[in-house]
Amino acid sequence: MSDTKVPVLIVGGGASGLMTSIMLSCYGIDHILVERHEGTSILPKAHYLNQRAMELFRQFEVADDIYAVGTPTEKMASVVWQTTLAGDGPLQRKTFYKMDCFGGGALTEQYLRDSASRSTNYPQLRLEPIMRQHAEKRAAGRILFHHELTEMSQSDDAVTATIRNRSSGETFTVTADYLVGADGGKTVGQMIGATMVGAHDLLDIVTAHLKADLSQWWEDDVLIAHFINPEAGSYPSGGNMVQMGPTWGKHSEEWAFHFAFLPTDDSDLDEQAISAKIRELLGVGDIPMEILRISHWSVQGSVADKYSQGRVFLVGDAVHRHPPTTGLGMNTCVQDAQNLAWKLAAVLKGVAGPALLDTYAAERQPEGLRIVDWALHTMQNHFVVDSGIGLLPVPVPPEMHRGVFEIFFSDTPMGAARRARFEEVVKTQRVEFQAHDLELGIAYAAGALVPDGSAPPPVDPMGSVYHPTSRPGHRLPHAWLEHAGNRVSTHDLTGNDGRFVLITGARGQAWADAAAAAAERFGVTISVASIGGDYRDVDGQWAEVGEIADDGAILVRPDNFVAWRSTTSAANPADELAGAVGAVLSR
Repeated sequence: MSDTKVPVLIVGGGASGLMTSIMLSCYGIDHILVERHEGTSILPKAHYLNQRAMELFRQFEVADDIYAVGTPTEKMASVVWQTTLAGDGPLQRKTFYKMDCFGGGALTEQYLRDSASRSTNYPQLRLEPIMRQHAEKRAAGRILFHHELTEMSQSDDAVTATIRNRSSGETFTVTADYLVGADGGKTVGQMIGATMVGAHDLLDIVTAHLKADLSQWWEDDVLIAHFINPEAGSYPSGGNMVQMGPTWGKHSEEWAFHFAFLPTDDSDLDEQAISAKIRELLGVGDIPMEILRISHWSVQGSVADKYSQGRVFLVGDAVHRHPPTTGLGMNTCVQDAQNLAWKLAAVLKGVAGPALLDTYAAERQPEGLRIVDWALHTMQNHFVVDSGIGLLPVPVPPEMHRGVFEIFFSDTPMGAARRARFEEVVKTQRVEFQAHDLELGIAYAAGALVPDGSAPPPVDPMGSVYHPTSRPGHRLPHAWLEHAGNRVSTHDLTGNDGRFVLITGARGQAWADAAAAAAERFGVTISVASIGGDYRDVDGQWAEVGEIADDGAILVRPDNFVAWRSTTSAANPADELAGAVGAVLSR
């Protein structure tokens, strides 16, 4: 490729970079993406896709491809703690506890009421190829794998980057209005002096991606199983295993087994040692098992001290790194991408002032801090769960370790007491597996929004109970509507072309007129949806969550966050709405 000029250069072709590309294509913004590797991820990595992430995939017409191959809800409905998967010994195949998770089981009805998209499970090594196909289809010839950023500089007007083709060794220059660093902080973050602040090297994780037929033992609705070995003589004495498909449920062909080690432990296990350890933990004997790949990674809990500098912005793992517990990583990465992409598009199209881009960090950095703190806690709480069994956080002799399990499962008053205490403790792990409010109750205190002075809704400190609200700064509540004979979600009103939407009540004509005037004044598209007028509240859910009167209005951003609202009419709707639109667009 010869030297070129482009509005946006994306560095990094993982989930956040590919999502940024898909969104910019939908918004009509030309861009180039470079990724230093030849292909997408070869490791399972992230796998749980929560409802908010799937809402984004739905908005940008990727969700159907994921649902077609992802885990059905009934096959990922629970998580279990057990001694071994198989075996007939007195302490083998014992279950400590089984919990509904990720919108499965008793959670399903509420989860589906709060979103048009269900959560699913699909490992990153299979998800990224789907995303890459969508990105390449929408930006043909602009998605450049096996290309790397080698140099970068910026002025008041542009970013200049040197890109090297790793196949040919040739270099070329890209001059961009803006650069998005989606490379996990490997190059761009360092170039702008971003520092990851927080905890580092908390645990060493060894992950084995393997193939085995476990169908005779695995429960068909279990997504994740935590194994705690009664025969081991050290602590921690177990690991956890996750379905990896491509068939789901007990017939899954592939699995990911994770072992956690303290940084001072020897975690340099070869394939033979890993295989033996997994067989011991599962109790499956010498069944055929193939180790596909072993990977080592370190657990962190850190957030970048800055999300941008000048015309350079960081997204995804470049700005937040944390334990995999609660499955927040990739889900948060694609949300970073959406928050930044619509703002870049608005500025590049000239409908917003450059100061709109300052709201990216204002909104997403506190969210990064929130999810890192949550993931650290949910990881630490596993040690509390272990202590509920009676395990000591230090190595102990094998006979003492085994004795803990014998007492736990014994038909004695002491055994009953330990089981009761454990049940009380393990239920607190819902902070990881039933974090419904954490996933949907995202709220920005400041940014591209106009506060209305209302009080925020209650917040469940355990992260489970989600309270929908149309308060500015919050994700727009989902409700099913009927329009022209079609069933649509409130989230469908924004489409994926960068438009704003004004939702009004049945008596909102004055607001509709104000929207037309504001759209003409600022050169931005503002669609109008009158619920109770041309849109029908199908089952009365909007009446419960909309929080406006028939003469009120809500301005919704392209990312389905509420930018402004007036719960009732105003003395001068045109001036009121124009002021709000101008404030949101930094005009």
